[in-house]
Amino acid sequence: MALPKSTETKKVNLDFNKEFINTFTQNIEKRNVEFINQTLKDLHEADVANLIENLNPDTRTKLIEIESFNIDPEIFIELNESIQSEVLQLLSIESLIKIIKRLESDNAIKILENLSKEIKEKVLEKLPPKDKFLLQEGLSYPEDSAARIMQREFTAVPSNWTVGQTIDYLRENKDLPEEFLEIFIVDNDFKPIGTVPSSRVLRTSRDLKMSSIMREMPVLISVNMDKEEVGLTFENYNLVSAGVVNKENKLVGMITADDVVTVVQEEAEEDALRLAGVGDEEITDSVMLKTKRRFNWLLLNLFTALLATWVISFFGASIEQMVALAFLMPIVASMGGNAGMQTLAVTIRAIATKELSKSNFNRVVGKEFLIGILNGIIFAIITAIIVQLWFKELNLSLLIGISMILNMIVAGLFGILVPVSLKKLNVDPALASSVFVTTITDVIGFLSFLGLGSFYFLN
Repeated sequence: MALPKSTETKKVNLDFNKEFINTFTQNIEKRNVEFINQTLKDLHEADVANLIENLNPDTRTKLIEIESFNIDPEIFIELNESIQSEVLQLLSIESLIKIIKRLESDNAIKILENLSKEIKEKVLEKLPPKDKFLLQEGLSYPEDSAARIMQREFTAVPSNWTVGQTIDYLRENKDLPEEFLEIFIVDNDFKPIGTVPSSRVLRTSRDLKMSSIMREMPVLISVNMDKEEVGLTFENYNLVSAGVVNKENKLVGMITADDVVTVVQEEAEEDALRLAGVGDEEITDSVMLKTKRRFNWLLLNLFTALLATWVISFFGASIEQMVALAFLMPIVASMGGNAGMQTLAVTIRAIATKELSKSNFNRVVGKEFLIGILNGIIFAIITAIIVQLWFKELNLSLLIGISMILNMIVAGLFGILVPVSLKKLNVDPALASSVFVTTITDVIGFLSFLGLGSFYFLN
């Protein structure tokens, strides 16, 4: 499907200054096709994508519509999702087909994912039957599966071939990938049994069998394996590439390390954004889209804040009698919330990397319990001393110290119990845990501090 990539050396720009962007924008306004094409030709595809993302929407539209301007297909893969969707809407069916034909199958699928259903069907109908079948098959798998990121272009030879036969095949076959580091060895049923580095083939006598120089495959990737698990597999086994098999264990594709790097980065960004409640937000998204995505999370936080306020309302008499309680109660809740988020972040990472299991769960919970006690005692002493120097009230100092210990213990425990429980309920812990942990630590903090305060000052 893909054409050979240019071997021409391109400049790498990690950042563009305002003057450069203004100059490029002015040439777009003047429709200076020669300047535009030469500038983009000199830059790396990732930098071209960065440049396009930095243009305002009107200028970006003019750039795409300029006659004789053809964007390198590799540039589309580097664009962030929202800009990619915006740019693709400006292209004709013929242009889209031209782009997809020049991309490897995994990248072609990424393009198709961002097209509307109607446009996608029109594009697929005009593709060669073989390409159409491969792409439709790829799109039929779940979005986060290994099948969506695998390349369907790979090099495989029978185990009974000699090195000489393999070299001749590699030289004569024009349908092979333009770049590959490993050659898959398959049996008569096209099931992978091992791999041979391409460098070993070149250094081995032509008479030897490929099966005699192959190394057994440490692991095979199922087409339905989650992308995040693929990343962990590559990390655990230090893989450069891995074969992907279907349910009959036949080789259908391969995943390379560069694909996994992208997946790992995307997963890390996704978890970080979800912990903050902003979902899959891009910096280039519109104001309305960003507002819409953040609304539900902020609404949920409003209700949890009202719940904490409702708890506080039960202790109005205590607060009226001892106004200092109102000054100090945010300290307990804040410290508990921060401690809970620390444990939560570590737990979510442990869940994602499969480090947290049934065998070590009790030990990990016990460790967080001890951490909560130690941190609680340390900060209880510090806070109690400050409160004593401030208010000269021993009972108040003891009160905030005891409340601090209780809330830090609760924070540590629920920082691990909440995400684990959500995981068992098939709810993404990165998306929902933080609001629950924060609510629990706020409520427990207020209950312990104000409850003990009521006991001390109203009795």
